[in-house]
Amino acid sequence: MKTVKEYMQKENQMALERSYMNAYHEGTFKDYVDSLDMEEALLMKYTSLLEEAAKEHQNCHHCKGLSQCQNQIPGHVYTPKKEKNRILFSYQMCAKKEKEEEKKAYQKKISYFQIPKEIANASFKELYKDSKARLPIVQYFRSFMEDYLAGKKVKGLYLCGSFGSGKTYMIAALFNELAKKDIASCMVYYPELLRDLKSSFHDTYEEKYETVKKAPLLLLDDLGAENNTTWARDEVLGPILQYRMEEDLPTFFTSNFSLEEVEQLLSNTGNMTEKVKAKRIIERIKQLSTVMQLNSKNRRDEN
Repeated sequence: MKTVKEYMQKENQMALERSYMNAYHEGTFKDYVDSLDMEEALLMKYTSLLEEAAKEHQNCHHCKGLSQCQNQIPGHVYTPKKEKNRILFSYQMCAKKEKEEEKKAYQKKISYFQIPKEIANASFKELYKDSKARLPIVQYFRSFMEDYLAGKKVKGLYLCGSFGSGKTYMIAALFNELAKKDIASCMVYYPELLRDLKSSFHDTYEEKYETVKKAPLLLLDDLGAENNTTWARDEVLGPILQYRMEEDLPTFFTSNFSLEEVEQLLSNTGNMTEKVKAKRIIERIKQLSTVMQLNSKNRRDEN
């Protein structure tokens, strides 16, 4: 005769089997547990938890992006793992979340000063390839990366051309690729940097200035768009360029103006002394960078 304990054990086992078989008739659950390669007798003990895991994996299968993640912990999926005679459940980071975390990690290698947020995600894969004008620039970037990573002395790039043609995005893509290889850089919207420095004379001026001046890779974005002053030219731009020349630090520039036009802008009053100072800046830029041009339709109109 069965004892009460044995009777209860049998009832519990039958309840587990019924619960499991009811769930097993549901397609998503069946496909999921079949993929686990675990004994059915073991799976039956964890039906409710497996249903939760199956639902979360199904959410991942139909994922529309991390911002719309339906799982209990966004960017993670409830996952079973067999350990001896039991199943342990934990939240595992999904592939998209892992990719996002990797992106955050390499983006920490880049300092930004008033650069648009979308630039932080610039990628070689997303570069516009419908214009032959971009091909020489992409080829230059690949040569630059190869030589820089090999420890060779390399020049940056002075990239000028039409408004909205994607100049900043292209250089940001290069910096992002190098950040993945643990190379630090700094991207600066130059007109805003000047305003920022001017407003922080008695606060964080030195820290900001030194960060820009000494960055292993530097982009001065939109050169020529600033409200030029003698202070900006002689106390900010000139010393930054001089230091980077002496230290062989690759420096990149974007501008809607040619070097000749920037020289005129930097001349201020146009007297001989001013012209000499402006020409000295241009010579430093030439020492630091290769000049290339990019003219294209305005990509910003497409957004």
